[in-house]
Amino acid sequence: MVVRDILNMKGGAIFSLPPDATVAAAVGLMVKNDIGSLVVRDGVRMTGMLTFREVLKALDAQGGNLADMRLHDVMVKDPLCGAPTDTLDQVREVMTKSHVRYLPVVEGQQLLGVISFHDIAKAVIKETSFENRLLKRYIENRPDADEASN
Repeated sequence: MVVRDILNMKGGAIFSLPPDATVAAAVGLMVKNDIGSLVVRDGVRMTGMLTFREVLKALDAQGGNLADMRLHDVMVKDPLCGAPTDTLDQVREVMTKSHVRYLPVVEGQQLLGVISFHDIAKAVIKETSFENRLLKRYIENRPDADEASN
């Protein structure tokens, strides 16, 4: 399974705001849509990523006040990105080593979506379940099983 498969399972929703949007607006969008990250875009160009990690850092730095903070002040500029052809093992290793929970997926200059560590875990479980079913079927129907019982 590759990253493109995960994006296809998720659908095409990409939540984003412009760099001059307020952090409070971003938090509202993230809470409303039950998401942990959003893309910061200037038009169609991705300029950064915002996750709850950056929001919490900003809250801590500002003593709990996000009043006039803008996304360009707290976002991750030039975030680590994945490719649609990356395998689950590749992105899992990159995300684990880099301590990122959300990974934008780009092809050339086009943003295709964002995957989370949770998305990867679900895909691994799905893939493992499928492999287990195949193995069980093989064991139950293996050709030498009939010969051994005779």
